[in-house]
Amino acid sequence: MSSDDALSIRIEGPVAHVRFDRPAVRNAFDDAIAAELARTMNELGARDDLRVIVLGGEGDVFCAGGDLNWMRRVAEYTREENLEDAAAFQQAFEAVDRCPLPVICRVQGAAMGGAAGLIACCDVAVAAEGTKIGFPEVRLGLVPGVISPYVLRKIGASHTRHLFLTGKRFDAEEALRIGLVHHVVPLDQLDVSIARVVGEILACAPQGIAGAKVLIRRLLDADADEAARLARDAITDARASDDGREGLSAFLEERKPRWLE
Repeated sequence: MSSDDALSIRIEGPVAHVRFDRPAVRNAFDDAIAAELARTMNELGARDDLRVIVLGGEGDVFCAGGDLNWMRRVAEYTREENLEDAAAFQQAFEAVDRCPLPVICRVQGAAMGGAAGLIACCDVAVAAEGTKIGFPEVRLGLVPGVISPYVLRKIGASHTRHLFLTGKRFDAEEALRIGLVHHVVPLDQLDVSIARVVGEILACAPQGIAGAKVLIRRLLDADADEAARLARDAITDARASDDGREGLSAFLEERKPRWLE
């Protein structure tokens, strides 16, 4: 089974392996890939023959974040277009977060921005040693808007404040310490560790797992709609701000933004 050139899907018994399949651009994603991810996760999550989904990336990197061509487009978006774009990405993150099947994240190389947000949406995350993770949006004059509810729920306010406000890169070991990932292993043991987690899940009752996921989500869902609106507004306003326009322009033009001059 396959979707298109952006995502590859492999079914092995009760396990679906979904991977970003653009290794030439470090699996960077855009609005079209986000829509494809949302559709794929919704379709797989509705299948009775599946028990687990493993989300990963082909090549050396899980996902480097936003595609440059997409970033060039959004730099010129109107407020209405930015709101539509944010909503489309929100649907992708929601599809992962709300998937009725357990979702395991297979992380290697790098996971930046929205890719780090995807880790927060998954139920279990296994990262290879040496993986670099970060939320660099503020360094571009933006905010981690759409991913913010998922990250905040995953690692708490203290770590979210530190990482969102500094934009620093951190390694897999720090991600383990703060609870963003659950296992850190050598790269050559990544699939072995994933298989171990899959085996643990398959040893459990499907209805019990589904019930536990629903329970967790209900406990966390305080004012979820308002949080979603705030997240969309935050990234939309940031993109339209002076710093947002300057940060994106500097990044795309490969120069320092004015606040570093």
